[in-house]
Amino acid sequence: MRGVSILAALLMAARASAECPPAPDHAAALGDLFDAARAAESEAEGRAISNRMWEIWTEAPDEPAQAILDRGMARRDVHDLLGARQAFDRLVDYCPDYAEGYNQRAFVHYLTGDFTSALNDLDRALERAPDHVGALSGRALSLYALGRRPEARAALDRALALNPWLPERGLVGPGGPLADVEPPGEDL
Repeated sequence: MRGVSILAALLMAARASAECPPAPDHAAALGDLFDAARAAESEAEGRAISNRMWEIWTEAPDEPAQAILDRGMARRDVHDLLGARQAFDRLVDYCPDYAEGYNQRAFVHYLTGDFTSALNDLDRALERAPDHVGALSGRALSLYALGRRPEARAALDRALALNPWLPERGLVGPGGPLADVEPPGEDL
């Protein structure tokens, strides 16, 4: 009988630990970084600020989520895109409210040329973190790849309004493929 109660307690503890806590609220810190990015006077300064944003976005809600995120990013970095996608699938299953899981999985979809799946995941990331500059710029690139240039321009304009130092800014700069594209009238 005692063995049964120990087993039940272990099962309950495993179930309780299998729930992802809410992602930390970094809105104030990100707001400060967006302000700093807009005020930055050089590419190097802008890049350093962007790197701090990524440190925040890639801070997972708990250690298991962080391990999955890190594993997926490591798999992607060595071009094991299937392994990366599987890790990010596990991450979004475990932490469905964590925007970065969707953003990272979208990046894998983008790298494999599945731009529609990338957009689906980017939209899910943006539902959770509307000012996620990485997801906004990823959305712009995916829309551009699908030939949806006005929507791509709108998404990129929104990202650049938060961080004008994004590498994708060249798309709207002089001679860029989106430089003369008018975004649609509605907010994306």
